[in-house]
Amino acid sequence: MSEEISNPLLSLIHGQGLIDDLQYEEVAGELKRNAAPVVQVLQDFGIMKLDDILHVMATAIGTEVVSLKDRQIPAEVLNLIPAKLAQMYHCLPVALNGGTLQVAVADPLNPQVADEIGFTAKRDVQIVVADPAEILRAIERLYGAEESGGFSEILKELSDDKDMAREVVEAADDAAAAEALANEVPIVKFVNLVLQQAVQDRASDIHFEPFETEFRIRYRVDGALYEMAPPPKHLAMPVTSRIKVMANLDISERRLPQDGRINMRIGGRQVDLRVSCLPTAFGESIVLRVLDRSSVNLELESLGFPKYVYDFITEVIQRPNGIFVVTGPTGCGKTTTLYSCLRRVNVIDSKLLTAEDPVEFDIEGIMQVAINEAQGMTFAKALKSFLRQDPDIIMVGEMRDLETAQISIQASLTGHLVLSTLHTNDSPGAVTRLVDMGVEPFLISSTLMAVLGQRLVRTNCKNCRTPFEPTEQQLSLLGLSPHDLGDKVFNYGRGCSVCNDTGYKGRKGIYELLVVSEAIRNLINERAPTVVLRQKAVELGMVTLREDGLRSIFDGDTTIEEVVKYT
Repeated sequence: MSEEISNPLLSLIHGQGLIDDLQYEEVAGELKRNAAPVVQVLQDFGIMKLDDILHVMATAIGTEVVSLKDRQIPAEVLNLIPAKLAQMYHCLPVALNGGTLQVAVADPLNPQVADEIGFTAKRDVQIVVADPAEILRAIERLYGAEESGGFSEILKELSDDKDMAREVVEAADDAAAAEALANEVPIVKFVNLVLQQAVQDRASDIHFEPFETEFRIRYRVDGALYEMAPPPKHLAMPVTSRIKVMANLDISERRLPQDGRINMRIGGRQVDLRVSCLPTAFGESIVLRVLDRSSVNLELESLGFPKYVYDFITEVIQRPNGIFVVTGPTGCGKTTTLYSCLRRVNVIDSKLLTAEDPVEFDIEGIMQVAINEAQGMTFAKALKSFLRQDPDIIMVGEMRDLETAQISIQASLTGHLVLSTLHTNDSPGAVTRLVDMGVEPFLISSTLMAVLGQRLVRTNCKNCRTPFEPTEQQLSLLGLSPHDLGDKVFNYGRGCSVCNDTGYKGRKGIYELLVVSEAIRNLINERAPTVVLRQKAVELGMVTLREDGLRSIFDGDTTIEEVVKYT
């Protein structure tokens, strides 16, 4: 058995025989890799349902399970626990019975929490059990951030503030007034709550979008966009200004795009926000890319590769030279794959250099260079310098032009392993893209080892995953008939509180590996088109993205709609 995990709940469940040793090892390993709550991991792995977990905890401490959904708590009860304490211990006062304060706690098996709450509230405390996600939502709803009202309360306050609407008009052409407005307490609280909510919901991007008659805030979770409660139109300018202040951008510049970065702690986690500001017809559109270091697992084993892909990648990144390319559209996890490869080969006797635009995650032991084309620091310029730095392995964030591609090839020919990305629809298309850039085919065929095409598809929520019978129309989208199915089972997520009623929670990769064999090299030298390269690769055993998507469907991991959408 693995090293004991210091988690009372996991030990309790294992001790009661509710999970076996293998499941214990699986959960314990995930807890070591990621700082996720045990309750969440047990659900995500499909080992136990939420109700069963809550019942086990309640029985262990001799208490009851309560529901917090839409529960209203009197102010005199709520005021017994300060917001900071509630956020620190993820606890919520529920009721006051006589002199005893009933408190719902996300970690009810921790006796320190009850002692601390009792000392602060100067009351006897009875711990009750509730869904940890409901507790966090209730804290957000009833306390909000910075000891203020929740999102809806602040939104109402700002909507009713006629003075602010007037100040926005007055500050339209005055940078100093706009900055003063951006630093007003209600605006600061509102922006902080938006960021907090988005990070809590595992958003990858946050969009602030001004239109003619409305101001829209949306965030992307697992590749899909969801809209927040729309704030009033007059908040667009002060909210935009607030974000620009946080990112150290020029508030007065509203005609040109700007890029910046925000580093802050949200919900006890260090989060980097990459800021992109774009002038539009009705104001500035801002998109924040959320880089949550605690939510990213850069272990190669955790990426969900099929065994043949995993075995090939682990072998290819140990080679002394050559080029390995990962391809796919924006946001499909290419950089994560390359980071994971680098983590695997990051040893004391190898020097690793990366050129990135921008550097998304800092990896200890690797020299990472940020590309800044405005200041003349291009990929090509960085690569030229890399070759004088005695590297063993080079990562190029993206091969965008002929010069970058040529230097990458030169590096591989002079005894360096080069990892890079390309934006193409499939793995054979990467070869054609390099030829179209102007790279000589014989150079590609002699240096390119493999191309990995990938996509990210949403995965079914394991808490509400349910089998279903697909229609003939759905099967036709996959090119299948009912006779092809045999005993294959299809699943979908019904929607529950765990997945916010979406039916999906998390994403996984589907992959297409093109290995550059002798036959493929000959076709590259002949300048064969993409369709011919693909046909030959399939003949030689390449599993396409669609076929790997089918594997994920039959494993119960995703749906027909997701695979069809991305392949």
